[in-house]
Amino acid sequence: MKFATLSRVLVTGLGLLLSANALAATKAGFDVKYPINVNGTTLQAGHYNLQWEGTGPNVEVSIMQGKALVAKIPGKVVEMKLREHGALLTQHNPDGTTSLRGVQFEGKKYALDLEQSKTSMEAAAK
Repeated sequence: MKFATLSRVLVTGLGLLLSANALAATKAGFDVKYPINVNGTTLQAGHYNLQWEGTGPNVEVSIMQGKALVAKIPGKVVEMKLREHGALLTQHNPDGTTSLRGVQFEGKKYALDLEQSKTSMEAAAK
């Protein structure tokens, strides 16, 4: 009888732990050091949070500053072979602006590609 109760507690605890990890995989923070364009919106220097939703590799990415939604952009979760260093992947545009192309997360084996075309992140993952 005690074994069955202990098993239920362990299974419940493991389920909560896995749920917490699943939730953690859909949120991340990042810092912007200089203005960066995201889907027509300019992010000024500061701290932002990413949240993404979707099934499979295609996701909808929300960029938040505090509780305010700043930008939304389609994205793709890209599996990486190695654990990454945290980095913002940017592109310098001909008009002198900089656009956000992707985000690599410190210590994670996945990244977010904010372009729907094949990028260097997808190539690195293969």
